[in-house]
Amino acid sequence: MKAPRELMADALSLLHQKEGPLTAELLRKPAGFGIGQVPLAKQPDATTTAVCGFCSTGCGLELHLKDGEAIGLSPARDYSVNFGMACPKGWEALTPLKAKDRATVPLIRNERGALVPVAWDRALEAFVRRFKAIQEKHGKDSVAWLGTGQIPTEELAMLGAFAKFGMGVVHGDGNTRQCMATAAVAYKQAFGFDAPPYAYEDFEQSDVIVLVGSNLCIAHPILWEHVCRNPHQPEIVVVDPRRTETAMNATLHLQLAPKSDLTLFYAVIQHLISRGWLDREFIDAHTSGFEELARHVAPFTLARAAEATGLAQDAIARLAQLIGTGKRVSIWWTMGVNQSYEGVRLAQALMNLALITGNIGRPGTGANSITGQCNAMGSRLFSNTTSLLGGRDFSNPEHRATVAQILGISQERIPDRPSLAYDQILEGVLAGKIKGLWIVATNTAHSWINQNDAVDILKRLDFLVVQDMYTTTETARVAHLVLPAAGWGEKEGTFINSERRIGLLKKVVRAPGEALADFSIFKLLAEAWGVGDLFRRWTDPEAVFQILKELSRGQPCDITGIEDYAMLDDRRGIQWPLRAGENVLPQSQRRLFADGRFFHADGKARLLFDAPRPVPEATTPEYPFVLLTGRGSSSQWHTGTRTEKSAVLRRLYPNEPYVELSPTDAERLSIQPGSWVIVESRRGQFRARAHPTHVVRPGQLFVPMHYAKANQLTFPAFDPHSRQPSYKHCAVRVRPAEAADQLV
Repeated sequence: MKAPRELMADALSLLHQKEGPLTAELLRKPAGFGIGQVPLAKQPDATTTAVCGFCSTGCGLELHLKDGEAIGLSPARDYSVNFGMACPKGWEALTPLKAKDRATVPLIRNERGALVPVAWDRALEAFVRRFKAIQEKHGKDSVAWLGTGQIPTEELAMLGAFAKFGMGVVHGDGNTRQCMATAAVAYKQAFGFDAPPYAYEDFEQSDVIVLVGSNLCIAHPILWEHVCRNPHQPEIVVVDPRRTETAMNATLHLQLAPKSDLTLFYAVIQHLISRGWLDREFIDAHTSGFEELARHVAPFTLARAAEATGLAQDAIARLAQLIGTGKRVSIWWTMGVNQSYEGVRLAQALMNLALITGNIGRPGTGANSITGQCNAMGSRLFSNTTSLLGGRDFSNPEHRATVAQILGISQERIPDRPSLAYDQILEGVLAGKIKGLWIVATNTAHSWINQNDAVDILKRLDFLVVQDMYTTTETARVAHLVLPAAGWGEKEGTFINSERRIGLLKKVVRAPGEALADFSIFKLLAEAWGVGDLFRRWTDPEAVFQILKELSRGQPCDITGIEDYAMLDDRRGIQWPLRAGENVLPQSQRRLFADGRFFHADGKARLLFDAPRPVPEATTPEYPFVLLTGRGSSSQWHTGTRTEKSAVLRRLYPNEPYVELSPTDAERLSIQPGSWVIVESRRGQFRARAHPTHVVRPGQLFVPMHYAKANQLTFPAFDPHSRQPSYKHCAVRVRPAEAADQLV
């Protein structure tokens, strides 16, 4: 193996191509040398476009440049996703880049337990030495990584390829497991591939829109604007335990008991069958398993569903009638479905509804999952975690051979099994089997279910590396090594949004200090590990995009028809698939399955089902309330890592954590509006301001997920198929805070 300085010289040569001579120079400087004050190359003032880096809507933004650097932005008026609109987060997208707690130099924990600055070469040496030592002592599987849906597809692919093919690490997952694993698995099982079928245009063409576990107004406000553009006066049905902002604007709100939705939709299917509101021609030609489904749902009468859900039988029958008689019915869901202990079967119940009524493949129809993070779909297809690159199968030798041939590597470097899921990796740490963990662009110590256990698990690691924009995240604070990363707007690449549209991200701001694009960090680490030769073709993000095109060839997500980044820019984003030789007009919106053919070998969709399961943690006299969690406002994002950096966004949501409870419960417990209360589960407690409101029903509480201690309460239950955590239901109690509680 080369000496560290020789490895650094090789890496610097590569970085010179991407980051420019300033980066090569800074890595020869001692720790603390910064490039944040050095201006970008002189360029004329101009405006360029890029996609937003917050949620999966994928809005187009116009970035206004002075001397080549972004000084402001506005929503793109000619972009089909958002038509000149942006939510508060999009308007403030540049602000988090200027935060005072940005990670600007590598940090390593010294013998006194403090994180101190070090030069990049020492950080790289520590990464390689510590992880290799763990693998030599405990085996290759003793190291794992946790990635993200927040970085570009090209970076995700580089991370997954370096970790698995270079480091020999089998187990790596991402925070996409927390939001989209359920939808991904449901689509794979039912359709044969992880394939959301719709275009945003379908919101505007439906005559019936069914929103399940989705507060679209708050979580995806630009998509709600598409609903508002619908000229057909659609029926809007919201299925949600809370009377959310979206429910207040619905024509029908089914405010069902939490986690009774699978019973509800089986009853709806049974009612459709009993009334003959079916598309038998479509069922016979394009689905399998209908007779088995019909037998399964036969016992799910309206009366049974009414008892389980607390809804009136007439309301359930009305929902079935709207779906059964509507001409263009679209069914949409988000985290209220996905974050459930039986979310896969619930998502498939919604798919079954669309399939048996023929509401798929046509404008205004579909069984449509709305994605969470900006690039969760890029993670699902190309992160090389639980699926091999391009949505392939690690256990399939033909798939491994194809990937090996395209990448020019030995097939023996490709694992023959997929990774453990996120929760299983953490369980591996707890069991002492995983000793080293690399966390990239995600905040596990805040966001993981049952937070106290998650923090305890991270502290048990022999070596924890955190690669992030900020040094103050709960996860970075417990790391042994922190690698400073560039953020959105400080690097280039592509994101894939909810409607499968690939959009372009551009570098319009210089990263502060010695922070580097994640892609460049991965390149440096590959060189330091001694496997740089495997990635000679991976020179920059656009070169990786060309490799990903080849990896997609022949797959349902085939993008071989996209020439380059310039084409993506010119066409204002392009939905997959786009195969070589095909053409697509700018701003086009396309949907899947117009021909009725799905991705299983027989071309048919599968109708899948299971018996509803009891909730993992039921209420008791000691813990009599059901806790619901979710999005607090459109100005908050996940753990607040970025949104809390904006003074504008902070003014748009309560700074103090709050809990919603019904006025009936507040009066019974002598809880005054605005008073401090303690919400407790068997795992922890959370101090919050009381907000009595009819948004929640008696016996229920709601806490926004963004506040730091919210996940100290949640119960660690997981869907058996997707391994996605069930954040939306656990047993808690609430009481007025006493003086002794004020420091909780």
